[in-house]
Amino acid sequence: MRIVLNGWFIDQPHTGSGQYTLQLLKQLPHIAPQHEYALVVPHKSSFQIIDITANTDFQLLTSTLRVKRPASNFRKLLFEQSIMPRAARAYEANVLHIPYWAPPLRSSVPLVVTIHDIIPLILPQYRGGPLVRAYTELVSAAARGSTLILTDSDASRSDIVQHLRIPADRIRTVYLAADPEFTDHLNPIDIEQAALPLRENYDLPEEYVLYLGGFDARKNVETLLQVYTWAQDVLGENYPLVFAGSLPDRHDEFFHDPRIIAEQIEVENVVRFIGRVAEKDKVALYQHARAFLYPTLYEGFGLPALEALACGVPVVGSNASSVPEIVGDAGILVDPKDARAMAGALIAVCTEDALHDDLSERALRQAEKFSWEKCARETVEAYEIVNRNA
Repeated sequence: MRIVLNGWFIDQPHTGSGQYTLQLLKQLPHIAPQHEYALVVPHKSSFQIIDITANTDFQLLTSTLRVKRPASNFRKLLFEQSIMPRAARAYEANVLHIPYWAPPLRSSVPLVVTIHDIIPLILPQYRGGPLVRAYTELVSAAARGSTLILTDSDASRSDIVQHLRIPADRIRTVYLAADPEFTDHLNPIDIEQAALPLRENYDLPEEYVLYLGGFDARKNVETLLQVYTWAQDVLGENYPLVFAGSLPDRHDEFFHDPRIIAEQIEVENVVRFIGRVAEKDKVALYQHARAFLYPTLYEGFGLPALEALACGVPVVGSNASSVPEIVGDAGILVDPKDARAMAGALIAVCTEDALHDDLSERALRQAEKFSWEKCARETVEAYEIVNRNA
């Protein structure tokens, strides 16, 4: 069987779609070496097909992908709707896999599409202007013609059934995973050695509660900070709230600047902003947190929560969308708008050692349920089903 994958995001490994594509390509030749795999990347006004079959060092391969990618929205649309189907035909593929929500309307090759989430159809703030809405309508219509759809969680699967009106038997949940580095650095000696430079580089306290994620509307930054209006007297001095990540350069309906909100509700004295964290420091940042605070309103998967679990850090957060599937019994989840209940849970996790240690052990066990090897294996099963039914 010959499988072709869309590689538009392969040069953006820190995006969700880029990371997903990269991890699949690392795993597929090892999981199912009996099949052939090729990646299609944009190249000037055309495309380049890169055969990755039996590749033993994908890191080396990615260094050959430094082609200038057309940047305009029109070029992206052309790549998705015209170039990808042509490339699949040229490679004589049995299956064409689009690893993000952008399938072509027409394809002579059976089509597998991964839809990580359908946020623009669910949350009004994310619907954008006329061009964005037209693109959403296009890919929604194209998704209905796909042979099989993969998605990141049962919550997203239900959303796709409801909003795209696609039968449930054409949608399979295939969970993602944290990068292996999050489970490869759990040696207590290594953790302790990483603590001092981490604190120096980011001016961190010895213990803290961590938030690492975006600042757009669905991240629910207001509730996150309101938690500390209830918890600051107990936790503020010993467990301040640390925000990691580049802060927004505006404060409006879509982006919520936590610095402005913190001042408005008078919790700025118990909040730290450490800015963007280098990838090499993320594991240590998680490992030294007492808890991970995650009050998100909507996630297709919820990778930051899983990264925290993989580092043995309990999650206190929302019971919305996919979060309960990912966190399981390794955290305390409440209504995402109930700051008082979330504060009570956070205080308990931070101050009660027995509860914290129990949740930490559960976190490691929960994280073990997710792996890129498993994701790739279940993806291959999807390819084989599509090929058999073609």
